[in-house]
Amino acid sequence: MKNEATYWISLAHLPKWGYGKINSLIVKFFHDEKITIEEFFNLSESVWSSKYQLDSKEISDLQKAKSELPNNAFFAENLFSQGYELIPITSPEYSKTLKQNLKAAHSPALLYVKGNKQILHEKSIAIVGSRAAEGKSLEFTDNIAKLASKDFKVVVSGFAKGVDKQALDSAIKYKGQSIIVLPQGITTFNSGFKTYYKQIVDGDVLVLSTFHPKAVWSAGLAMARNPIIYGLADEIFVAESSEKGGTWSGVIDGLRKGRKIYVRKPELNEKNANILLIQKGAIAVNYNGIENSNAVYSEQSTSTSLLQEPTVSIDNINDRILKVFNGRPLSAKEILDKAGLDWTTKKLTTLLQKMEDVQTVKKGRTNQFILKANQVDQPTLFG
Repeated sequence: MKNEATYWISLAHLPKWGYGKINSLIVKFFHDEKITIEEFFNLSESVWSSKYQLDSKEISDLQKAKSELPNNAFFAENLFSQGYELIPITSPEYSKTLKQNLKAAHSPALLYVKGNKQILHEKSIAIVGSRAAEGKSLEFTDNIAKLASKDFKVVVSGFAKGVDKQALDSAIKYKGQSIIVLPQGITTFNSGFKTYYKQIVDGDVLVLSTFHPKAVWSAGLAMARNPIIYGLADEIFVAESSEKGGTWSGVIDGLRKGRKIYVRKPELNEKNANILLIQKGAIAVNYNGIENSNAVYSEQSTSTSLLQEPTVSIDNINDRILKVFNGRPLSAKEILDKAGLDWTTKKLTTLLQKMEDVQTVKKGRTNQFILKANQVDQPTLFG
């Protein structure tokens, strides 16, 4: 990725192109023509015109982007040296949830991140709401974040005051994981990186931005960030909404796209738009996220799901896990794939660390697992 980072920065921020237009071009050169982004940039203007049907204005934009490659090369190197990473939409590290929810028309072509990238592939929820929320709304947010964290689900936060910040702080308090989706460029989040340094190093927080790394906060970027929050989440919970603003527009847009959105049922004396969202098709839930007596989240459903599948005993799961080892260390994701378990990696890691026959070994900043020496025949020099 480092070799191509310069080109991705140049392509992702083409002025006035939009995600859909950029992604359409990426599909053509990466999927249809099967060439790299570097090879695309080195094509002639005549090929851009004939094969990719780009007009003179679009070709001019690409040529300007091409002229900025030297500066972007220096900039990319500086980003990497500070521990930032880039994930283009063609990478297997890119969030599948984001692509599935936003489709090609609205998925950002490039993600800037810092922290544990594996978090992007875990089951996730977003808890959203007003910046001015208080009382019941913040209590609801804290409780849903608590239950989600117990169920090893990542809490997606937009890092705004009110509900967003409460969701993040609660996920951290309950030893869960979280994605901070920034309304600004990732290099402008200096104070935030200092505040959440430990959680980032421990692998429990991922900081993510879709904007140019140097972009400063603005109301426009905050609004543009909201669809990313919703897109990164498998489930969406609304603590409190007014009749306008980011939460309202995000929920309305989600409902139009057929997404299930859970809204806290307000009490009679509350002044918010929660009941209006419910009338428009959102699902009313109580303080515990329970709808019509069926638990979306509940203490009971959470506690039974920590280390058990409903129809498979823990002993059978242990046997399935032990059978996948082949004499070399495996990551939690490799074990999940081989054992055919529909779990998060953090959930499996919790179990593996409790299994007497399994030993944890460090590889860089990540854990891998291997059977203890007396539990497996040691391979010879030739296998």
